[in-house]
Amino acid sequence: MSYPNQNPYGPPQGQPQGPPQPQYGYPQQQPMQQQPYAPFPAGPVGPGGMPGIPAPNQMPGSIKAARVMLYVLAVTGVIGIIMMTVGLNKLSSTSSQYSGLGGDTEGLLNAGKGMMVFCMILMAAYAAVALVLALQYSKGANGIRIGTIIFGAVSILCSIPFAIAIYGIPNFVMSILIIVFAAKQDGQAWFTRPRY
Repeated sequence: MSYPNQNPYGPPQGQPQGPPQPQYGYPQQQPMQQQPYAPFPAGPVGPGGMPGIPAPNQMPGSIKAARVMLYVLAVTGVIGIIMMTVGLNKLSSTSSQYSGLGGDTEGLLNAGKGMMVFCMILMAAYAAVALVLALQYSKGANGIRIGTIIFGAVSILCSIPFAIAIYGIPNFVMSILIIVFAAKQDGQAWFTRPRY
């Protein structure tokens, strides 16, 4: 009597083995060879090493123009201080002639002097900020660009009353151009360029 095969995974015992039986599971594979990859071609690198517009090596023309306009605004601030000083001297000499009147006239003249001194202080600060920003354009970072945009906005607000009287129009126009040039993409690329 013959018993059934006790080993279902192999050939029956005592019988000749036939061709090799297929193995269960995943067959062994040869290890894959690593293919060398060619590096990606270097594209333009923007500010901070990010791909995009390449970092400029020289100051763009629009940024140079904005810097010149800042120098011009600083000079106009100095000219305004000189004109206010001349006006203050005339007001002082005029007030000495009316010193005997007393009352409201003397108080008004003193208030006028105080306003002129206050305006001179504001003009000095205006000219100093414009000069500092212009001097930092060659080595300044993104903060200089943001400061220039804020300065241009304040300058526009200060120029509006004078623009009505025509002689403030050049400052008004230059302030707008300074904002536009500093906010442009090449301006951003210049101020955020990597520094070594």
